Amino acid sequence: MKNQKVLQAMMALIVGLLFAMGLAISGMTQPQKVLGFLTLGSGWDPSLMFVMMGAIPVHAISYRWIRGKKSPLFDTKWHVPQSKEITKPLIIGSALFGIGWGLAGYCPGPALTSLGTGGEKVIYFVIAMIAGMLLHRLYSKITT
Repeated sequence: MKNQKVLQAMMALIVGLLFAMGLAISGMTQPQKVLGFLTLGSGWDPSLMFVMMGAIPVHAISYRWIRGKKSPLFDTKWHVPQSKEITKPLIIGSALFGIGWGLAGYCPGPALTSLGTGGEKVIYFVIAMIAGMLLHRLYSKITT
């Protein structure tokens, strides 16, 4: 069991590094690239769309292949959400995510990847992101 946890952690590290490299190489750790995509008009930058067009087919094919397995490599069962409902918390969370993404140009993955640059703005963003997650966790405990 302990070896399985170590293998899971190592795999998460490898996959996280791969993801971070993809974000960095494609330029998606630069907020101005994302904001350029979200800003319609003469300054529109379609590069985020091309990154998604490259990533989605790769993901769709590999995910279908991987989910065809009985279980993940280092676990006994899949841990995927079962609910497909569109709930009020999902809509509110999506809107807040979009507002944060549109204002800062970061979403969680690129923000964590950009921490390696040591930029002051991204450090504040990640601190605020973690604070938001902790506030939500506290709110959920209080309301349930």
